[in-house]
Amino acid sequence: MLHRTTRHRVGTNAVAQRQAVRRGRWLKVACRGSSSASGSSSSRSSQYSTSTNGRNSYPSDQSSASTSAAVPNISQTQRVEQLRELVQETIRISVSTGPRGFFRAVQAAQSIGALAAEYLAKGGVDPLPIFLRKLFEKLGATYIKLGQFIASSPSLFPDEYVLEFQKCLDKTEPVPYSIIESIIEQELRQPLSNVFSSVDPTPLASASVAQVHAAVLRDSNKQVVIKVLKPGVEDVLNADMSFVYLMSRYLEFLQPELGRLSLTGVLADMRTSMMAEVDFTQEATHYQHFATFLDSRGYRAIATTPYVYRQLSTKRILVMERLVGAPLTDLAAVRSVTGAGRDPELVLINALNTWFASVMAADTFHADVHAGNLLVLSDGRVGFIDFGIVGRISPVTWRAVETLISSMALADYETMARALATIGACDTDVDYAAFARDLEAFFAELEQINSSLVVTRGPPPGVADGRIGGVSASLEVDQAQLNRLFVQLVRIGEIHGVKFPREFGLFLKQLLYFDRYTRILAPSLQVFNDERINTRSLAVQYGGRM
Repeated sequence: MLHRTTRHRVGTNAVAQRQAVRRGRWLKVACRGSSSASGSSSSRSSQYSTSTNGRNSYPSDQSSASTSAAVPNISQTQRVEQLRELVQETIRISVSTGPRGFFRAVQAAQSIGALAAEYLAKGGVDPLPIFLRKLFEKLGATYIKLGQFIASSPSLFPDEYVLEFQKCLDKTEPVPYSIIESIIEQELRQPLSNVFSSVDPTPLASASVAQVHAAVLRDSNKQVVIKVLKPGVEDVLNADMSFVYLMSRYLEFLQPELGRLSLTGVLADMRTSMMAEVDFTQEATHYQHFATFLDSRGYRAIATTPYVYRQLSTKRILVMERLVGAPLTDLAAVRSVTGAGRDPELVLINALNTWFASVMAADTFHADVHAGNLLVLSDGRVGFIDFGIVGRISPVTWRAVETLISSMALADYETMARALATIGACDTDVDYAAFARDLEAFFAELEQINSSLVVTRGPPPGVADGRIGGVSASLEVDQAQLNRLFVQLVRIGEIHGVKFPREFGLFLKQLLYFDRYTRILAPSLQVFNDERINTRSLAVQYGGRM
């Protein structure tokens, strides 16, 4: 996919310009100020000033406004007034979190003590990024989500932290089934047996925020999954984020120059993202929007998403159709699931066309297309699951993305550099020739990435048919290498004065995921040059929405 563009460099600027003339418009490149970085917006973009369930309402707008402004000279009287307001806010937040805040402080001290004991036992201490990642995992839900936010925000955090927090494990011990059963019955307001003929007490998955159980509906006998919010998680998130927010406020008070970093603004984005994950009505809405998009645009024949039973779903439980299929990273399993008559390359093309169309035309796009969230079903369709992370590319950004995609097809690195500068925010003039050279080197490195061939005897994984013997093979994606490349591309932009919005970073990472799937399912496919992949026609067809 991305790695094959280096082999087809033709005419570069001249060809790109002729295509721009034929499209009847030129790409206008201008460095936008840092305030335009919001040109790529998230569906979770509300600030602290929007309260959740009547909880803390934090004034992030004022603090965020100081990002690009110089720290003003503040009189002693103003400092005293700021301190008075900060103390009042501390009291208000402490009262709102109640005993939970005290208990979390005790738990945090215990986690730090346990980690310190481990280091004493082994006689050494890890580097700070590793130490913090391990500590975050011990602290639980809030800090695991903070770690994931750091991992997905290379424009905000140093490389060593971004890469280390990519390893942040979101797997926790499951809550006992008796408690899960009680939560489901409380939310449904009726006995479990009235709705489900069976619920598997062993969870399919258990993460920091929720766990998932397989079930069968009583009326229709349909297989479903129930995603259940773990007890106390929302209170813990609220207490933890209140503490982290207050620490950032005191830091900014003690060191006013830190206001330039907009710590409270960053925390607002973090909190919004995390609180959305504990409100399953929002995820249900994302599923519904994607399903509506598939139906309205005629993509239901090649892709699908689980049907959500809204009448059975609440803020704390999400009941949806169970999709069973093969991950895109296992060629043998894909062939086995779809049968001999289905070309894996066509399956991948269908997935690409669906995802690109959703970026251009849907309310939001799926921003976490790792192998576990894209399943190839027995009828050859691709199932998109888990809409916990979504994004939206703005009209201004998408017009540059369209040019970026065209330039990638031509390996025209200077036009690519200009498109990326348009997408990002830059405070200085960009040396496009130097930017283009670094991009060319990046894609040359991408070309050299190796995937590990895994060969096993017997049927493919997940296939129980004993008649299928012989040898099966799949490609193992080097996730750490993919993460390093993602960070490297963001840093190349920053070296040349271009800072990408977080949403565009999410978009880039999904392209890298699809590049891995292309290597596995269709190694000869030239994504941006293949007429079956409708990136250009989609841009024309859906351009009106932008």
